[in-house]
Amino acid sequence: MAEPNSGAPFRHVIEWQNADFYDLEKIEAEMERVFDICHGCRRCFNLCESFPTLFDMIDATATGEFDEVPKARYKEVVDDCTLCDMCFMTKCPYVPPHEFNLDFPHLMLRYRAAEFAKGIPSFADKELVATDRNGKLGSALNPLTNWAVNRDNRLTRPLMEMVGDIDRNAELPTFDRPTFVARAKSNAPQRDASAPAAGRKALLYATCFINYNNTSIGRAAQAVLAKNGVETKVVHPECCGMPQLELGDIKDVARRAARVAAFMRPQIEQGYRVVALVPSCALMLKFEWPLILPDNEDVAFLAKNTSDLSEYVVDIAKKEGLAPGLKPLEGGVTLHLACHARAQNMGQKGTEMLRLIPEPDIAVVERCSGHGGSWGVKKGNFEKAMKVGKPVARATAKNDKAFVASECPLAGMHILQGVEAIEGAKAPTKVHPIELLAKAYGLTDITS
Repeated sequence: MAEPNSGAPFRHVIEWQNADFYDLEKIEAEMERVFDICHGCRRCFNLCESFPTLFDMIDATATGEFDEVPKARYKEVVDDCTLCDMCFMTKCPYVPPHEFNLDFPHLMLRYRAAEFAKGIPSFADKELVATDRNGKLGSALNPLTNWAVNRDNRLTRPLMEMVGDIDRNAELPTFDRPTFVARAKSNAPQRDASAPAAGRKALLYATCFINYNNTSIGRAAQAVLAKNGVETKVVHPECCGMPQLELGDIKDVARRAARVAAFMRPQIEQGYRVVALVPSCALMLKFEWPLILPDNEDVAFLAKNTSDLSEYVVDIAKKEGLAPGLKPLEGGVTLHLACHARAQNMGQKGTEMLRLIPEPDIAVVERCSGHGGSWGVKKGNFEKAMKVGKPVARATAKNDKAFVASECPLAGMHILQGVEAIEGAKAPTKVHPIELLAKAYGLTDITS
């Protein structure tokens, strides 16, 4: 007979179509239960800012007990959550099937969904997460938008802070033109049909960030895969909805999931494996969408046929072997393991991938960068984001490697800003791990 709490951890379906899901009284009752358990455990004290916020407010009460904390303050804990999933995936001993049945991130999501249903998110919050619309405009108006988002711009950044609640000191992504999808149509790399992985077909899900903000990552991925014989096709039907999920707009995420999954299915049936170029998007396709639309066959089919980029390259290396030609890189690399890569429960694929390069010199940092997507650039959050990410920045500065790499482009950008804030620290070159693999292959034309 199995132990009552034994078995692999799992997550419950998100009951967003049930009216009780949005009942604030029931949500607060569940928060009271969960927060009291967290107070008695405190293993997550060094993760995101939610837990220090919770524990500090408990410790500030006269008795030092949770029941002294007013429900009106629960929102402070919710607002500090970045939905990184690290508490659920790496720290919490009480996730299902444990009888305590804790899923802290999805409880925070439920509260935000209730807020969204009441129209609480601001106009600025909603506009900030319109990533496809913003990306199309930003790319089309490049370089004007790049001038405007520069944090040294004393004209536009204070205005953005006042109107859009975007902290004037937060580093913001720039925009590329043309988009990655457009580049792939007109300038795709030549595939090596003699390479070991010839016969594979990958449908590269460009994602908003790679399509509009950093096409060099996508071009590096496509070049490395072509070098290894993989036939690739680049698509970006629309955003995965992670920014909307963080805002609590689950209904919009569900609509996106259904449309994108239906779009992808015929191509998967033609032999393509979907490869997501950003870990957050891979997490959505593989794990969050099936919990939001558990009865949608297209979503389930897509989840089974999706790989994270690093996961896919490592799979090639293990099954067919990589194409020859990799050469050592000088200077070494600090590799940050992104939270949404870790949350996919696939192991350290970024580390495994970089160790395929001869004579690897890798220092791994396994802590949150603090960025949290759109959360980390908002006024009131940016300083918290820098605080949470300070250990990663310090480790990066101490390692003194030539490169700092993260599978999450926003995390890499945030880490670099943290290093630059350390007096006397030498700022490394910020890259994505796939760009290092491309560099080791001598595919230097990808940065042009």
